[in-house]
Amino acid sequence: MHSEGISVSVSGGTPPTEAIPGAAPAAAPRGRGPVVAALMMGMALAALDGTIVSTAVPQIVGDLGGFAVFSWLFSGYLLAVTVTLPVYGKLSDTFGRKPVLVVGVIVFLAGSVLCAFAWNMAALIAFRIVQGLGGGALQGTVQTIAADLYPLKERPKIQAKLSTVWATSAVAGPALGGLLASYADWRWIFLINVPVGAVALYLVIRYFIEPAREAPAARPRIDWAGALCVFATGALLLTALVQGGVAWPWLSAPSLALLAGSAACAALTVFVERRAAEPVIPGWVWRRRTIAAVNLALGGLGLLMVAPTVFLPTYAQSVLGLNPTAAGFVLSVMTLSWPLSAALSSRVYNRIGFRNSAITGIALAALILAAFPLLPFPGHAWQPALLMLLLGGALGLFQLPLIVGVQSTVGWAERGTTTASVLFCRQVGQSVGAALFGAIANATLAARLAHAPMPGLPGDLDSVSRALHHPASLTAAAADYLRRAVASAVDHVYLGAAIAAVLSLLVLVFLAPRRFPVLTDPTPTKD
Repeated sequence: MHSEGISVSVSGGTPPTEAIPGAAPAAAPRGRGPVVAALMMGMALAALDGTIVSTAVPQIVGDLGGFAVFSWLFSGYLLAVTVTLPVYGKLSDTFGRKPVLVVGVIVFLAGSVLCAFAWNMAALIAFRIVQGLGGGALQGTVQTIAADLYPLKERPKIQAKLSTVWATSAVAGPALGGLLASYADWRWIFLINVPVGAVALYLVIRYFIEPAREAPAARPRIDWAGALCVFATGALLLTALVQGGVAWPWLSAPSLALLAGSAACAALTVFVERRAAEPVIPGWVWRRRTIAAVNLALGGLGLLMVAPTVFLPTYAQSVLGLNPTAAGFVLSVMTLSWPLSAALSSRVYNRIGFRNSAITGIALAALILAAFPLLPFPGHAWQPALLMLLLGGALGLFQLPLIVGVQSTVGWAERGTTTASVLFCRQVGQSVGAALFGAIANATLAARLAHAPMPGLPGDLDSVSRALHHPASLTAAAADYLRRAVASAVDHVYLGAAIAAVLSLLVLVFLAPRRFPVLTDPTPTKD
């Protein structure tokens, strides 16, 4: 039976390995139930946020106006979460997980209440950014505490529970958002966060007791300059990716200025971080092969996930002619197989190792994504649903071993930074994927429509989708041509996602060490 080795050092390089890992820590945590419940509720706040808001957009726009900028309800939140992840990770390593999580929940709830009382779209977008500032603490710190609470051999249990929260949220979020928007008021989709967050906050404050640590020789110094540089770099880059090709052309002055500003801020970030006593993004995150490989591989995961989450619902409705509920089911089957696969992945990586488990999962994912363009036109709903069921199983085998593995290669004092760097790369990959695949889809549609045998057809993906949902002005031939154009565009997106999976595979094969340098956990969390 193959198993990852236990490292005797946390420094860079490839340390020697010895006995099988996963033995219980010196003092096993007791009474973890309330803390786990708090973590699941905290994760639910972050997981529900996007899906529950999306279904209420028509009611929000109808009440507040601002249709031209409503996409910033999501982009602003994503931006705030992404750029704050590294900052919260470093703060949790410096001052402890509990204060960071408590502050994160409070900021998220404050943003939720402010959103509920927004008086126009600009105010709602601003308050969504406040929510995101708390959401960054929720996402990173919850994952880090989960790793602190459980020794290596038990971590799949908590990770599977957190995956189940995401899966349940993906299915329940749209339904709950629709019900609240239709039968109550859209403002309740934000107010409903308050009781859930309040219970989570109480459980964390009451039951989560972090282990005692040695007092530092000197007072910790917060790298505010580095945090500001990271925030500016991410804000400029994500704004360029989100708005490019939508609010303005890719090669326009705003896009070029934002990209140039992001590059300049990135260079300044490197300069500042090299000289900081306690950098927000320390150099060892990229100097250690294991962490760098996992960062890049999960960046590829964020990239490829855009295909099913963003483009599959359009395919299901525009090509297969399904209603929104049925289209959501085609996607949701992936969220059923993903946590099940993640829960069972420990049986695989305990035999063949973290790296080989992830390689197996991403190789299968690449084949499944590449099979999507082979589906018949127009086909049946069960065909893409089956592929998504298989994809969820493959990605559960890919993601969880990497997260558990990389968290197990560092000690308590580095785990928050490491976890945040992984989540940050995945979020950036998702943002890059949305921009890249959106450009690919629209370019494919433009090419197909340029050679259309009939005039007067719409020219971009959103316009085509709206035309197919209201086909009164279309002839049967025009509708069929548009459906084939959409199918072709989504096929190209899935091929791009397959290439992203192959890139992640190559990273694991050529960059990741054959055996992760796993450490025993010297400081289990008691609560």
